[in-house]
Amino acid sequence: MKPYTDNDNPLHPLFISDPLLKQYEDALRRRLKRARETEQRLTQGKMSLADFASAHEYFGLHFRDGERIFREWAPNAARIYLIGDMTDWKPKKAFALERVSEDGVWEIHLPAESLKHGDHYKLRVCWQEGEGDRIPAYARRVVQDPDTKLFSAQVWTPSYKWQPATGNRQPETVNRKPSTGNRQPLIYEAHVGMAQEEEKIGSYQEFARQIIPRIAAAGYDTIQLMGIQEHPYYGSFGYQVANFFAPSSRFGTPDDLKELIDTAHGYGLAVIMDIVHSHAVSNEAEGLSRFDGTRYQYFHNGERGVHSAWDSRCFDYGKIQVLHFLLSNCRFWLDEYRFDGFRFDGITSMLYLHHGLGYAFRFYDQYFDENVDEDAIAYLTLANKLIHELRPDAVTIAEDISGMPGLAFPNSGGGIGFDYRFAMGIPNLWTRLVSEVPDEDWHIGDMWRELTNRRKDEKTISYAESHDQAIVGDKTIITWLIGADLYDHMSAGDDNIRVGRGIALHKLIRLITLTTAGSGYLNFMGNEFGHPEWIDFPREGNKWSCRYARRQWHLADDSGLKYQFLARFDHDMIELAKQFRLLESPEPRLLYVHEDHKVIAFERASLIFVFSFHHSLSHTDYCFEVSPGKYRMIFNSDAEEYCGNNRLDQNQEHLTFSDASEQERQVIRLYLPTRTALVLEPIF
Repeated sequence: MKPYTDNDNPLHPLFISDPLLKQYEDALRRRLKRARETEQRLTQGKMSLADFASAHEYFGLHFRDGERIFREWAPNAARIYLIGDMTDWKPKKAFALERVSEDGVWEIHLPAESLKHGDHYKLRVCWQEGEGDRIPAYARRVVQDPDTKLFSAQVWTPSYKWQPATGNRQPETVNRKPSTGNRQPLIYEAHVGMAQEEEKIGSYQEFARQIIPRIAAAGYDTIQLMGIQEHPYYGSFGYQVANFFAPSSRFGTPDDLKELIDTAHGYGLAVIMDIVHSHAVSNEAEGLSRFDGTRYQYFHNGERGVHSAWDSRCFDYGKIQVLHFLLSNCRFWLDEYRFDGFRFDGITSMLYLHHGLGYAFRFYDQYFDENVDEDAIAYLTLANKLIHELRPDAVTIAEDISGMPGLAFPNSGGGIGFDYRFAMGIPNLWTRLVSEVPDEDWHIGDMWRELTNRRKDEKTISYAESHDQAIVGDKTIITWLIGADLYDHMSAGDDNIRVGRGIALHKLIRLITLTTAGSGYLNFMGNEFGHPEWIDFPREGNKWSCRYARRQWHLADDSGLKYQFLARFDHDMIELAKQFRLLESPEPRLLYVHEDHKVIAFERASLIFVFSFHHSLSHTDYCFEVSPGKYRMIFNSDAEEYCGNNRLDQNQEHLTFSDASEQERQVIRLYLPTRTALVLEPIF
């Protein structure tokens, strides 16, 4: 194909990176134009996008000049009342809002003493055909009554004082500058509520005191928090959001969340949050659905406004007020809570009218046909532009299974602007292999292709398993590998064959996933040490038990159990990647693969990684071509401290030699035990 050379084209960088996109230039230009025109519609050329994204400073409840000011957008409403503790939950004339604009903005000014810190309140919204109690769309704190189980907004006056940018609150580990700027994040995915050992819902404070030190000690530099935005059903994992500006009160107060983030920053950890803008909960009493009596205020009308698979509502990204709401939501979490970025959930559902349900994305035409929601693309483009203008160091990650080109390509080059995309095919690969294929039949070449199959112009985050692989209905990798023997044969002195196989493969899977990763790596909490339980949130079917909605940290801490070895291996693996700046280095270069021997070797960051996945054959004097020189083994999965069989000598040195058949060809000779990986460093 003839190289693309039109330097004046705003899409020039995108076409240089992927010449196949040139044939879709009309569609890409149209999308670029739509994003620019949408921004113009929003700002009218009179303000910046960041200034526009400040609806949360106008709508909702605010304390100004000794009075309480409340505003709401509800175009179909005929009357609106503030009701709550201050009105005995009855509509009163003194608390009636006034309509102040034709497009449906309502407002009320009240004396300061009328709404006190801690008061509960809602809106009584009346329309021509009926009425309903609603939680304000911009409520910053929403709580559930323990007796009635009903949710309401709560007046909250923040009192938390952020720690200075430098300090010494944490012993020796303090580094108040989060590490997002390195752009090669090592992410620890976590859920505050299920992070504790006890059979209960954990708190922000407990997470700050007990879990953050563990994450820092494990070597990760970024925490990704799930379930932060308020959601009425705990078992939704936080992905059925009702109140977009309210941190979940299940875990504590807004001040507690700020302290959590401050504590993480004190350890030098960045904190990103799962932000859910792909849909909203369908609940009316708690959420936005039928807020003003119509089903189309925030969402599409009719079938397009309903996500049938998720039983939720789909935003209308073409509506100015919806963009005002969502863009402001991005800014709010950055400004108010000092999050360091976002993982955008459910991007595939946003990008396509069919939500990606039942679709296999195999052809470029599928990224540019009539099923693409170009309003959603415009929103995501502007969201990324806004976030990076507000915080150049902020990280944005797209969860997309479709492989949409340009998703993680810069705005300036014609892309949608995410910093990273998840390599979602990799955990699917491992789940399929460990659940369906005996490891003696694993195809090493296919494994390599999936691990390295990514758009070279976009940064990706690789992972072996996230929370998705741990939910009831699926199993974690360690559970697939070991099964019931996890419960009876994990004592340090127990020589169980199935456990030995599982631990060996668990290490290999994680190491090859990290060392082939594009630009980042993710682990879900507890999986680094092979947590034995699935995730099952309290629900009627399990009698509202938290037994499986927690993490059993004592397993990794117990010197009498084998979980400690997996935790140690994960720590040292992460340290190896950081020491050699592995994820900052170019793509791994394949050196050798042999299907029958189940051996693969590749080079990256000057290191040579060798994996033997063979289940029964240990290879002696195994040769393959490398660059000439001297090499020292600096890491191996079979080491005793990793619950290995200690069949290799650490720090052993290897000299290359000329191949007898080809004198110019330099090879290395290695002992490769079964199910073992080793890392060689050149010595010059």
